[in-house]
Amino acid sequence: NVKVEKFRYVEEVKASQKTLLQTSSLISGELRDNYQENIGTIMFSLLPAGSISGAPKRKTVDIIKEAEDYSRNYFTGIFGIFDGTNLDSAVLIRFIENIDGELYFKSGGGITFMSNPESEYQEMIDKVYVPII
Repeated sequence: NVKVEKFRYVEEVKASQKTLLQTSSLISGELRDNYQENIGTIMFSLLPAGSISGAPKRKTVDIIKEAEDYSRNYFTGIFGIFDGTNLDSAVLIRFIENIDGELYFKSGGGITFMSNPESEYQEMIDKVYVPII
């Protein structure tokens, strides 16, 4: 029993000297008894998030694996706060990974046949801005 309560609403996110537009959806549903014991399994089964892979998800993931000649390892993720009853979660579209003491900043963007390469590149630059002092 899953319900989309609010579909694809837009929020403004202030970042540096620019404003980014972020889309989200609010989805709710009823879970089976003892779901609390399986939160990790439930969350893992959702990955990669459709907003990252594209749709249809399985086919798109297969195409990505075939097209790339390396393993992405972790390239996005999710985080959540679970209070024992409610889970509030979100998709991480950028993060910093520590590999053997070296930090790697990972981000990306979606490209379609209608994309403008220059504007997609600028969007990625805007997303990866990290104010480090």
